[in-house]
Amino acid sequence: MSTALPFKSLEICAGAGGLALGLESAGFSPVALVETDEKALATLFGNRPEWSLVEEDLRSFDPQDHPEAFDVDLLSAGTPRVKSLATINRSGDQAERELVTSALYLVGTVKPRAVLIENVPGLVDKEDFEDVRAEIEEELAHHGYRLFKRVLNAMDFGVAQDRKHGFFVALRESDAAGFSWPVRLSDPPPTVGHVLRESMASAGWPHAEAWSAHAERVAPTLVGGSDRRGGPDLGPERAKAIWERMGVNGGTLADAPPGPTDGWALGGERRDLPALTVKQAALLQGFPATWRIAGRKTRKYRQVGQAVPPPLAAALGRRIAAAFRDSSGDSSSAPGAV
Repeated sequence: MSTALPFKSLEICAGAGGLALGLESAGFSPVALVETDEKALATLFGNRPEWSLVEEDLRSFDPQDHPEAFDVDLLSAGTPRVKSLATINRSGDQAERELVTSALYLVGTVKPRAVLIENVPGLVDKEDFEDVRAEIEEELAHHGYRLFKRVLNAMDFGVAQDRKHGFFVALRESDAAGFSWPVRLSDPPPTVGHVLRESMASAGWPHAEAWSAHAERVAPTLVGGSDRRGGPDLGPERAKAIWERMGVNGGTLADAPPGPTDGWALGGERRDLPALTVKQAALLQGFPATWRIAGRKTRKYRQVGQAVPPPLAAALGRRIAAAFRDSSGDSSSAPGAV
């Protein structure tokens, strides 16, 4: 963005940029985004070439090599999904927990005004995640932050998807009094049919209007899948059944929207229904139509499915920015203001 923003952020595990994009609209300019996936980095560069990208594993990231990291208002982290104690059965799953620990270490080193950690909803309040949650709570309290935690649903903030995220927000005591969670929008969320009507009609599909009228509900949670497992589909069988009732083949992804000769008949075989494209999945995540995702289809979809919906990130970012303004009386007086 060409306009200077009032607050600075450091983002780790940046992915396809959903969290950073939403925070940008709330007034946060990233001094650096740390990510290891080359396709996600290509996505970030292709959409925001002015952003400073750091291709490095968070576990080896040293802020001493990036002095700009010490002058930020917000440390944001969309860390990979941690597994509960009940489901950890692979040594590779420990990496997700190590990244949370690394993020907490970085908090103590960088000392931002606020911290935002996003992960699975269960991390906020489920017993199976008690050990990781206790580590987060204890470390943030040790570094002098007041912690707020809550599960937020993206569909309450203008996203056409029933999608829950767990959030930990921590602020210095001088800023914490002004923080409050974003309030759900009074308008109902947009539907799949409303969001995708234009895209479904873009290649001349004659059934686009009828399909749009039928798909008048929010989507189930899009699941991007692990980088080590899974393929390009719209989630588990329960989710695919919901998609099928909306007239969508949730068992695969399409390379392009349906065309003039493609049919559409409910009650038939799933394979005869149109599938969504990656771009359409991104629209359902709340990404703007201009946001380009890099890579081949499976890699693209994983980036989209693992992202934080930008409208949800924006709503939360605005509340953090409001807390800063409340404590200072003027955003321009905040440390790190541009």
